[in-house]
Amino acid sequence: MIAITGYGIICAIGNNADEVLDSLRQSRSGIGSMRYLKTRHSDLPVGEVKLSNDEMKALLGIQNDVPFSRTSLMGAIAIRQAIQSADVVLKGKRVALISGTTVGCMDVTEQLYSEMKSDDVPLSLPQYNDCGRSTREMAMIAGLEDVELCTISTACSSALNSIIVGAEMLKNDEADLVIAGGSEALSRFHLNGFNSLMILDTERCRPFDDTRAGLNLGEGAAFVVLQKDAPDAKAYLAGYGNRCDAFHQTASSADGEGAYLAMEDALSMAHLSAADIQYVNAHGTGTPNNDLSESKALLRVFGDKMPEVSSTKSFTGHTTSASGSIETVICLLAMQHGFTPGNLGWKNQIEGGITPTHGHNGVKLDHVLCNSFGFGGNDSSLVLSKCDEPSASEHYPNMEVVELACDEVTTKEELVALKEFVSPMESRRMSKLMKAAILSAFRALKKAGIETPDAIITATSRGMLEFSQRFLDDIINNGEEMLKPTLFMQSTHNTLGSEIAIRCKCHGYNITYSCGDDSEKWAMRDAVRQLKTGKARSVLVGCFDESTFLTDSICKKSGKPVYPEIFALTRVLVSKNNNK
Repeated sequence: MIAITGYGIICAIGNNADEVLDSLRQSRSGIGSMRYLKTRHSDLPVGEVKLSNDEMKALLGIQNDVPFSRTSLMGAIAIRQAIQSADVVLKGKRVALISGTTVGCMDVTEQLYSEMKSDDVPLSLPQYNDCGRSTREMAMIAGLEDVELCTISTACSSALNSIIVGAEMLKNDEADLVIAGGSEALSRFHLNGFNSLMILDTERCRPFDDTRAGLNLGEGAAFVVLQKDAPDAKAYLAGYGNRCDAFHQTASSADGEGAYLAMEDALSMAHLSAADIQYVNAHGTGTPNNDLSESKALLRVFGDKMPEVSSTKSFTGHTTSASGSIETVICLLAMQHGFTPGNLGWKNQIEGGITPTHGHNGVKLDHVLCNSFGFGGNDSSLVLSKCDEPSASEHYPNMEVVELACDEVTTKEELVALKEFVSPMESRRMSKLMKAAILSAFRALKKAGIETPDAIITATSRGMLEFSQRFLDDIINNGEEMLKPTLFMQSTHNTLGSEIAIRCKCHGYNITYSCGDDSEKWAMRDAVRQLKTGKARSVLVGCFDESTFLTDSICKKSGKPVYPEIFALTRVLVSKNNNK
């Protein structure tokens, strides 16, 4: 099995593992009034990290006035803690740092947005909407040299998917050691986006309670050190699953199909039955839709033999892209110290829902399940086990990867052909890049003669630029009031891959890489791994990017190449067994 040999965490209930453990055991929530984020909605409760940027810089030994993103600072703190916890020497090893994030350095971008639009734009500004920048900054601040850098952006399941990818790399001998997790800072962009969807609670969230009214946003970072066959492990990754609900961009299906499939896959890989799980750290956001949908999925998996279940988001707030790794570390702390975290705020039973635990001490946790679900139905689950139990050896057939079809869209004039796949009414609210991605994807699938691929892997170096920029303009022009939720829904990097999955009903593996210029390389690498290991027989790989007048202007002034207005390239890859 893959061993977790170290971990680091910073969030609203503590700046390190010891502080987080104490808060969990004392049932002390970190959700409260805003202190650092400057916003019109300062009345909304949030789970802020209890350090200013300057205090984090001092902790990290940063002396200069460079405006590092809060995402990067928190991430670097957690990475340093994880390496120290693992007590490992990195020199001479093949090391990868895999981080999950959605808005990356948006906290810096939105502060400097007006300058970006001016004629005398500073060339030192962050590359617009590049999630990979935060990973590069973390590595630099944490002192990591000569390591592979990867960024995953699947909304709120990003960090858990980073851990899954890290485990797969180790299993396939692509690295000796992986530092995996995620980091996300609060920003006006993020806060206003969730507020536009009307899913933020004005009180502390109450996951799985019948009176639940929404989530509280949080921030933080957590990373784990992964190694293969390592002694002195804190725990082991026994199994994991990544599935797509393929239902809606911001809502979960009534029966929780994606969540159910992810949990079943994780249990199957771990060679465990549902009865072996003693605790579930649920996604449990506190929104009416998520909690009922996840309840249905949990009931499908566990039936009337439900283990203890709780959501810890009433402690930390919903840390979005970082939540999967933060809650993985919380699970590790619970396993090591023999307790289950309570589900703070729960009083009233949901009709047809699960009954969460108030928490217990003195419990033995050998196997724990951690859920992490994102917008677009990007659902992932992880099984952590205390013991390195023998697992069935994996024998992979001799598979050859073949490109079955390819399609490209590079001009907006080509989008007229979209009507073959999408009605004019549906396409009316789509961004140009969304239209191009769908057109290239479905033309490629048609050429390949495949209706539904087994997996969808997306690469985007800069994400949904047009709608992200329009949403920033909306915030400025409307004073954070009456903002358009459609713009926010189509601003997340995984929107493209999840929309394709929704339209072709693909419940399989779904992931988005946003690693700057290396995005396509990482996506193809994952696709080949999926095919050669037999985890998928067909994979749709989409490479999607765009530019705007603003980004063109910045590129020209800095002497960087200008991107095409839209670029959508879709490949359909299949595996062929070469065994005689």
